[in-house]
Formats: sequence, structure tokens, C-alpha cells
Amino acid sequence: MPSPLKKSPKSPSKSLRGKIALVAGATRGAGRGIAIALGEAGATVYCTGRSSRKDRPKRPLKPGQRETIEETADLVTAAGGHGIAVKVDHEVPAEVKKLVARIKRRHKSLDILVNDVWGGDALTEWSKPFWAVNLENGLHMLKQAVHSHVITAHYAAPLMLGRKHAIIFEITDGDAFYYRGNLFYDLVKISVIRLAFAMSRELHKRHIASVALTPGFLRSERVLEYYKVTEANWKDVGKRSKNKDENSYEQNDAPSDFMISESPRYIGRAVVALATDPHVMKKTGRVFSSWALAREYGFTDLDGTQPHWGNYARQKYGKYKICDDKFYSYWVPGLIELVFPDWFGE
Repeated sequence: MPSPLKKSPKSPSKSLRGKIALVAGATRGAGRGIAIALGEAGATVYCTGRSSRKDRPKRPLKPGQRETIEETADLVTAAGGHGIAVKVDHEVPAEVKKLVARIKRRHKSLDILVNDVWGGDALTEWSKPFWAVNLENGLHMLKQAVHSHVITAHYAAPLMLGRKHAIIFEITDGDAFYYRGNLFYDLVKISVIRLAFAMSRELHKRHIASVALTPGFLRSERVLEYYKVTEANWKDVGKRSKNKDENSYEQNDAPSDFMISESPRYIGRAVVALATDPHVMKKTGRVFSSWALAREYGFTDLDGTQPHWGNYARQKYGKYKICDDKFYSYWVPGLIELVFPDWFGE
């Protein structure tokens, strides 16, 4: 198996001390990894989601029990930041408005917004044409993973106005424009990339960046459960598997693919790298991958490696085109910006 892993001695610093961040959808997966990485960098992080310890018996979680926002907040604090858990349903405007009002009362402003609300895995039906999938589930996915992002950005953006190096992140899947295998899943993942672009057009004169960001093969809690391993022994999958290169019919679960996976902290460190880049406005409105940013900024995953899902996927499955300069050249300038250049001025 190709091994595009690279060692790097660099580690996180307290470069975001004094910064206020909101990670919407911080309970598990990429959201949790991002929140903890922001904590590593010294930020105060609001960790929001619907899974709260307050809804469970007051005792420590046992192995196998589902994660909570309070657990994420504790991990943020343990990493060196300040984690604050707030139970929020980001599909409900009133709850998001209340959350932002709380941040405004305590901190006056917001520096980093991460829109990571997803929860659509159970709603996605792979290998079925759009006319055969469950329509209710598909529409629910759009509400849960697109509407929630719009609602959150709507209320949070005003707190970012006037902040130096403020940035909005839209977490997606893939850094290309290809079809993603399920109509509703595809709409979600492309929509949040488009949302990052659209917000960038309205925010660029206010010096607030807006980018989309994708992980590679994410070694989330649910993925670890699927393979029956933990973060401590995940590499055992490669040792015990016979058909290492074969995927299931409806699942990208080839053990060789899993061996190039990345922990949720990897995309978290990508967020930190962009949030601390004084020239990040040059990247606004675009989609980036954790693996490409690791090469650019020099950060590593938990084990000190730099997994590169893009190179691995091309070597195994074939070449595909990502969103590059030529692709973006078709986006700007747009006709509306030419007709009404002052719409989103200072």
C-alpha cells in the first residue's frame, strides 16, 4: 500500500489565546476534533450541539455510550483552552439567537465560527437513485445540515464585524465538484461549499474570511466503532484484514483505505492554521483539504504524521479534478457584482 505519510516536528502553540470561537456541532467527529484543536491553541470555545450530559443520569459516561457537548468542552479545557458547553438545536432560530446573545454579553464579539452541524449518516441511502430514496429523510438532511448552517451564520456574523482576522468555516466532504453518490448528500456537501463562497462575497470588504474545509478518511468515533478498534490501536485493522483493498457494496471500508485515515484533530489543526494566518483573506471563498493544508502549514496529526488522502485516492482509484484556480476563475467577478459593485461595500 502506498504510504504518503510524512513526519513533522511541529506542534500546536497558544496562538489563539484571547480568541472566541463557536463550533456548531462539536459533540463528536470533526466538530469535536476542531474544538479540541482550538483549545490546544488557547482559544475560548463554545461547544454546541443537542447531545448533553444534562439529559442523562449524572454519572460518568461508560465506554460505548454516546458523546456529549460537556465532554467535548472538558477536552477543550484539558487541551489548554476554555471549553463552554451550550445545548443548542441549530435548526431552531430562537435557540441560535439566544446562544449568540449570550456570547455577546460575555465577550462582546466572535472571532471564529465553525459550521459543522451534520448528523446525516443515518439519513443517507447509498446506491439508490433519487426517486427511490426516502424523500422525508432527504429533506430532513437538507434542513439539518444546510438550513442550520445558514441560521447560525445569520446570527453569528454580526458579532464578527470589525474583528481582525475573523473567519467562518464550512465543514464539507471533498474539495471537488464531482457528484457524491446520493442526491441529498451531494446537495448538502456542495451547498456548504457554495455557502462559504457566497458569504465570502458579502464579507470580503469587511475583511472577514469564509472558507470550506474537508477532512480525508475521518477516523471518527463511529468509524472506530465500525472497525471495532480505538484511537490507541486503530492500526491493528491493517494487520488482521485479508481483503485489504476491497470495499463493501455500500461502504468505503477497505482496510487499506482506513490505514490512510486521519483523526478528527487533523482537520482541527487545519482550522487553527487558517485562523492564525494573517494572509488568510487570499484564501477566502474557496474549499481546502486537511492534507493539502498540512503540507502548506506544517502541522501534523496526533501521531506526528501527515496523511494525504488525495494522493492515496488518486493512486488507487484514478485521477479526479479538484477545485483549482481555473475553476474559481468562473466564479469571480459575477454579473451582479459588475452591475452593482457597491452592494456590499464598507
